[in-house]
Amino acid sequence: MSTPTDTRHKLMQTATELIWESNYDNVGIAEICQKAGVTKGAFYHHFTSKADLFVSASADEWEHVRKDMDEVLSPRYTALQQLENMFGLLLHKQKDANGNVHICGCPFFTAAAQAGCEEVEVRAAARDMSENGLLFYKALTRNLQAEGCLDSTVDPAQTARLLSQFVQGLLMHGRVYQDFNQLYQDLREGIYRVLDLKSEFRVAGKPCCGSAVTCTCSCACAA
Repeated sequence: MSTPTDTRHKLMQTATELIWESNYDNVGIAEICQKAGVTKGAFYHHFTSKADLFVSASADEWEHVRKDMDEVLSPRYTALQQLENMFGLLLHKQKDANGNVHICGCPFFTAAAQAGCEEVEVRAAARDMSENGLLFYKALTRNLQAEGCLDSTVDPAQTARLLSQFVQGLLMHGRVYQDFNQLYQDLREGIYRVLDLKSEFRVAGKPCCGSAVTCTCSCACAA
């Protein structure tokens, strides 16, 4: 027998999956309840609105992302290995539930961009996730600086913002074109340029296998 905790988690998981497949505006409470196999009464027992569900789901999703990022930037890796791990993680996430390549970006960030001005909670939740992510980009930049991998003296905080802006924009572009090879090439080149990584450390077309996160994408390393 399912518990209230199970029902709450199922609703958050289902909402996240539906938003990944579509977008925030197109996913309604009735659709979430139907796919989760729960009643609307059960939904309103746990959440006051779709926005409330979104806030809880984003917090839950961040816990999974945080664990991945902690592994990516583990101190047992060099800064360059951490950078490769980051590439691997970003590419790994661009797949659907069946393991097929499907560039969809971040549903939470995309939802906030699509939400109306009145959706204050939605934008705040996405902003919190973004701010948390910036901490990891900032740490990566500092690690690369400390190991002498960058050509210039960059501001880690600003570089973190630029990295986040580039990645989010690239993924939105990729969601339209669904061209994985283009995404793969532009992701690496763009991040190299934002970081101003020294030329001797730039690797063109290097497979993303060997990273801390298992690669399941259809790049060269999957062959």
